[in-house]
Amino acid sequence: MSQWSQVQQLEIKFLEQVDQFYDDNFPMEIRHLLAQWIESQDWEAASNNEAMAMILLQNLLIQVDEQLDRVSQEKNLLLIHNLKRIRKLLQGKYHGNPMHIAVIISNCLREERRILAAASMPVQGPLEKSLQNSVVSERQRNVEHKVSAIKNSAQMTDQDVKYLEDLQEEFDFRYKTIQSLEQNDKNSALIKQEMLALQAMLNTLDYKRKEVLGKIGRVIHEIDMLMSNMLTEELLDWKRRQQIACIGGPLHGGLDQLQNCFTLLAESLFQVRRQLEKLDELLTRLTYDGDPIPVQRPQLLEKVNFLLYNLFRNSFVVERQPCMPTHPQRPMVLKTLIQFTVKLRLLIKLPELNYQIRVKATIDNNRRFVLCGTHVKAMNMDESANGSLSVEFRHLQPKEMKSSAGSKGNEGPHMVTEELHSISFETQVCLYGLTINLETSSLPVVMISNVSQLPNAWASIIWYNLSTNDPQNLSFFNNPPAATLSQLLEVLSWQFSSYVGRGLNSEQLNMLAEKLTGQQVNYNDYQLSWAKFCKEHLPGKSFTFWVWLEAILDLIKKHILPLWIDGYVMGFVSKEKERILLKDKTPGTFLLRFSESNLGGITFTWVDQLENGDVTFHSVEPYNKGRLSALPFADILRDYKVIMADNVPENPLKYLYPDIPKDKAFGKHYSCQPSEVSKPSDGGGKGYVPSVFIPVSKILNDSTDPHSPSDLLPMSPSVYAVLREHLSPTVIETAVCCKLFHS
Repeated sequence: MSQWSQVQQLEIKFLEQVDQFYDDNFPMEIRHLLAQWIESQDWEAASNNEAMAMILLQNLLIQVDEQLDRVSQEKNLLLIHNLKRIRKLLQGKYHGNPMHIAVIISNCLREERRILAAASMPVQGPLEKSLQNSVVSERQRNVEHKVSAIKNSAQMTDQDVKYLEDLQEEFDFRYKTIQSLEQNDKNSALIKQEMLALQAMLNTLDYKRKEVLGKIGRVIHEIDMLMSNMLTEELLDWKRRQQIACIGGPLHGGLDQLQNCFTLLAESLFQVRRQLEKLDELLTRLTYDGDPIPVQRPQLLEKVNFLLYNLFRNSFVVERQPCMPTHPQRPMVLKTLIQFTVKLRLLIKLPELNYQIRVKATIDNNRRFVLCGTHVKAMNMDESANGSLSVEFRHLQPKEMKSSAGSKGNEGPHMVTEELHSISFETQVCLYGLTINLETSSLPVVMISNVSQLPNAWASIIWYNLSTNDPQNLSFFNNPPAATLSQLLEVLSWQFSSYVGRGLNSEQLNMLAEKLTGQQVNYNDYQLSWAKFCKEHLPGKSFTFWVWLEAILDLIKKHILPLWIDGYVMGFVSKEKERILLKDKTPGTFLLRFSESNLGGITFTWVDQLENGDVTFHSVEPYNKGRLSALPFADILRDYKVIMADNVPENPLKYLYPDIPKDKAFGKHYSCQPSEVSKPSDGGGKGYVPSVFIPVSKILNDSTDPHSPSDLLPMSPSVYAVLREHLSPTVIETAVCCKLFHS
């Protein structure tokens, strides 16, 4: 079943979440019509590879054209209209930046996987629940409402300033008219009446000046309060959501809404600034005793400039954290001399700033690393599909300085992967007489010199972003805090949902919890140390918990991904629990689990019944990536044979736990049926008698060691013909030999 088909079967509350991230950037009609094609493309790789992204965009447009041809024949006028509009939109929006559509589709697919994983969980995890707090949503709505009200107030004040200007011009004209009269004319009753009218007008001017200054002061106060409280909290929440998304959590959104709020506030402040400049202009033309403008205007202008400085400084954010194109799901882990990408955005989107802001990238100033490549670029509105003012560095690479490289021999692997660094960015904004220096930094990154350090480096990134919302605590691992087990398990499930398309259910998480703690504990109360997670070896093993789990992720990704996504791999179940599950099942019922003693290994265990009625279990020696590279795991399950005591080969695997017929579960994943074996008369190659391998193993009932793979040699056609009497006519071209343990 395709991922999109699974999404369509979700409950309405989950479908509403899906609906939120499909818009004109990537219309849901295209996701629906091209579901299988979209899911078969590597959008994650394309999001960091411009050439690949361009090819995928062109192929996407071709797919849309093919759908247009199909619906044209069906004369579906509405769908024809929508597809033509969508094609034009995709062509225009992404032709100059194809990587953006790759990022969008990759994020949508990833978010679908996360929602599917969440739907399979009995309860929502604590981290995700905190990110979707109803109080947060209410605050977002309040911020947008208040920003809109402030904008309206600033515009209304514009009208008041215009009225004041018109009133002052009228006063100025009438006053100068009287001043131009002869002295005798000034003593007339009519002129005296006009003077009284001018005095009344001056009183009105004074009142209106005070009123305008009061309104400006209230607008400034409203902006100040909004920036100090709700807007700051919104920005901090977005940054926290970004942290969580970087380690596999829910897709973080809301930056466009924040940009709208920041931009409207900046426009309002510049509007207020112009109003104060107009008042200064009116002051030069008319002042009087008790004039409020010279008293209040300097203070208000100082406050406006202060707010603009703070607004700009907070608006300079890292939109997409540093990430190597070769490892798109492992952001913030950077390998020396390998390029990485990072994207910044200024949330104040003003046309006057397009191509006017040059951003410089540097690495933290410990002088151990330097950045090579283009590290100065101008922000612009042309590269982003949504027209945001942003800049993306695509060709930066960290280089270790020779002086420090010589000391690497004294560093252990954990010291390397626990050392945090920061990529810093600085720029300067010059606008309307203001000069504002801006600085921001990435979340802490881990530098590695060898890809073998990647798993532990990624563990450091997970632990940091799970444990703290401090964006710049580079000494974090000097004394790393413990993590709540419930939150850690939630993040571990995200590793599976984001990396291999299916998260972990409560039973699987229970097994991991026992693996981490050695006992059954209360998730919410138990605090797990960093050492327990990543540094201390598991009891009786030569590896840590994290290395074991990372090897399983790699195994799933490269060798059993379709089976995992379909939910047919129980995976995380202990040997004791395995036997409890199987003991009452029909003989031949089996389940798949990950090896606890072999890194990156998967095994299967089936239940059997002896002649006396006793239940027995058989577990095959774990398959690792080397053996799975030779033969697909589904084919192994299909063709697996054992020789029992009577030397009759048979496939013992009948039902996938709990009672799913094996072929029903795995049939669609079988490779094409092997061809029939060649007969001896066929001659073989270069005069040799043809031979084949078949996966036949023997269950031993005595103390003799099980046969090793070297015991199984190629069979001659005559021997194979005897076995053919008891086997299906299929032929296995590659043998995977297994040891069996009898209990």
